[in-house]
Amino acid sequence: MFTGIIESLGTVKEIRQDQDNLHLTISSKLTPELKIDQSVAHNGICLTVVALEADSYTVTAIRETVDKTNIGDWKTGNSVNLERAMKLGDRLDGHIVQGHVDQTGICKSVENANGSWYYTFEYDENLNNITIEKGSITVNGVSLTVVNSKKNEFSVAIIPYTYEHTNFNSFQVGTKVNLEFDVIGKYVARLNGLRK
Repeated sequence: MFTGIIESLGTVKEIRQDQDNLHLTISSKLTPELKIDQSVAHNGICLTVVALEADSYTVTAIRETVDKTNIGDWKTGNSVNLERAMKLGDRLDGHIVQGHVDQTGICKSVENANGSWYYTFEYDENLNNITIEKGSITVNGVSLTVVNSKKNEFSVAIIPYTYEHTNFNSFQVGTKVNLEFDVIGKYVARLNGLRK
């Protein structure tokens, strides 16, 4: 369980293919605090630490993860948003995030708003995910509030702190991102028969 509040940026140090699996080594200042078997969200993807080195650690993505996220597009040197699982008793500063990516989306526009930024994302409406105005969304693991919700697109407003401390500053038109829709909204939609 996560909150969508990014703790740190990591850098993809190595990617190794092993049959259908991807083994990714991430360089991060969080490494000394990690343990094997610990869950860490990487651009919103919950992955398990399987090996530790001095300044880096390794996680494995299986075929299901590769198929449903943008992890297969990652390259050595890419910047990755990192969040460790929340502790019981901590403040829930973002929203309830599972680290289970629902689908990817594509950045349609980036608008400089005189000190902040508006990003608009489009996603495949055939997968029956929904957003609502002022509802929660997770983009590459970042907990955000939806603005301008439409059938298959939405926008988010990014403050300077988020821009500087996440990989949002690398997004441009066409960037593929991981989307996790609000868990409560998914259950409500399912109960109302909106999901297949």
